Amino acid sequence: MLKIDVHTHILPEKLPDFRKLPGGERFVRIEHQKTRSGASGSARMIVNGSVFREIESNSWDVQTRLSECDAAGVGVQILSTVPVMFSYWAEPAPALELARHLNDHIAGVVAAHSSRFAGLGTIPMQSPGLAIRELERCVRELGLAGIEIGSNVNGANLDSPELFPVFEAAATLNAAVFVHPWEMAGRDRMTRYFLPWLVGMPAETSLAICSLIFGGVLERLPRLRIGFAHGGGAFPATIGRIARGFEARPDLCAVSNDVSPREYLRRMYLDSLVHDPLMLRYLVDLMGPDRIALGSDYPFPLGEPRPGALIDSCGFPEKIRARLLHGTALEWLDLPAARFGGVA
Repeated sequence: MLKIDVHTHILPEKLPDFRKLPGGERFVRIEHQKTRSGASGSARMIVNGSVFREIESNSWDVQTRLSECDAAGVGVQILSTVPVMFSYWAEPAPALELARHLNDHIAGVVAAHSSRFAGLGTIPMQSPGLAIRELERCVRELGLAGIEIGSNVNGANLDSPELFPVFEAAATLNAAVFVHPWEMAGRDRMTRYFLPWLVGMPAETSLAICSLIFGGVLERLPRLRIGFAHGGGAFPATIGRIARGFEARPDLCAVSNDVSPREYLRRMYLDSLVHDPLMLRYLVDLMGPDRIALGSDYPFPLGEPRPGALIDSCGFPEKIRARLLHGTALEWLDLPAARFGGVA
């Protein structure tokens, strides 16, 4: 059965030295490590002179990526950049230059292997005008399916009024939006035990979802096709508390939108990356299989080692399994099944 993985990250093998741009000291540098044969087998992402993450060649080498997809039975990957590359902190012009470089790279990979990949671009959200311009280029010129954005923009939640035109443009362009947590709230208290990834990311994703619901963004843009990473983080598990708060304290919760948060469970998409069959079954019961799409966070270690294994372990009927493995992805990203050889 066709597997479409909606949550995968890719980088160019090499990056220009964007640190030379005005205010660019924090831009990521990729430092490659050579193997005995002279090939680049691994690399380090350097931020502010410190190692942010070590990465392997599957982060940039397309043939390695395709081989690993074949071994895991993944037919299609949806490519997006690594969230640290968002660079919302930067001055708008250098941030746009970086975004264009990353988007051109993803579009090139997709064009060379259009039956195996589709792509999501990145945009400089700190400058909504430039962000919209690059969003339009991603969709109209590069043929990307939409954009990946962060869960906040320099601490501003996604319901901030200045960001609304970006979401409005995405809805108008029929562009999918994939929200990925980054720059997690409270990270100053999570300096040990990998807590920013284990606790901060789920909370940050729920914060993004609640902001878009309570802020009225999803209500004002019913055509917006928006999805969230990591199974929606903490949001699905706490929807009861969120809805109860809306009912008990409308004076605090319903100030911008008087529609119950439960009404939006059928208005958003989530990936399946929850690492637990009980939680995945709960998501399917809560939202329906047509709201959940296979996502693995390839090629990073906190992701699903064999994409789709969690879905397969749940014993879903074949119709639901097909929806989770590819049907929801095709709908959310508005991609024709024929591009990938139909579905099987």
